[in-house]
Amino acid sequence: MTESPPTDRDLLTRHTGGDRDAFAELVQRHRDRLWRVALRSLGDPEDAADALQDALLSAYRGAAGYRGDAQVTTWLHRIVVNACLDVARRRAARPTTPLSETAMEQTSAVDVLAGRETSAMILAALRELPPEQAAAIVLVDVEGYPVADVAAILEVPTGTVKSRCARGRARLAERLHDLAPGNPLPGPPVQPQREDRETT
Repeated sequence: MTESPPTDRDLLTRHTGGDRDAFAELVQRHRDRLWRVALRSLGDPEDAADALQDALLSAYRGAAGYRGDAQVTTWLHRIVVNACLDVARRRAARPTTPLSETAMEQTSAVDVLAGRETSAMILAALRELPPEQAAAIVLVDVEGYPVADVAAILEVPTGTVKSRCARGRARLAERLHDLAPGNPLPGPPVQPQREDRETT
């Protein structure tokens, strides 16, 4: 009978017990998604790599502090998001640079958040958001996590996640229009009488 693969918690327990390979196996399982979260949060491959490296080192060293009150993946995502927020705050005083071709290629899976904008524009716009709003937008709108899971990752109430997403989306809508001045606004101004008829 084939043995079931170890759970994430099993691997973390083995790691804290001295198994040198357990943490590497855990990272291998989740690295791709953690990398996507870091890259989409920060928009720059070098910043994302730094944040992910810091996060994994922190997780490696702090595994004994895992309390088991959340899924291991939630715990890992929380550490990665916090590392991304730290990087975003550190670079706030640094001038932003255009996304490289590598970044655009690596984020080609991010299609459209605002109807017709490119992934590069979205990432550029995300970089203009406050880090906490960007993190919420990436986790909810890009990665597709339920609001409750994002609240657990960010360690904030669900209402805070919703508020950050709402504010972030509003800012993104404005910023994305500014980034694409050649795109017309969606339709001409609505005439007052028509607006009255369409109001429900």
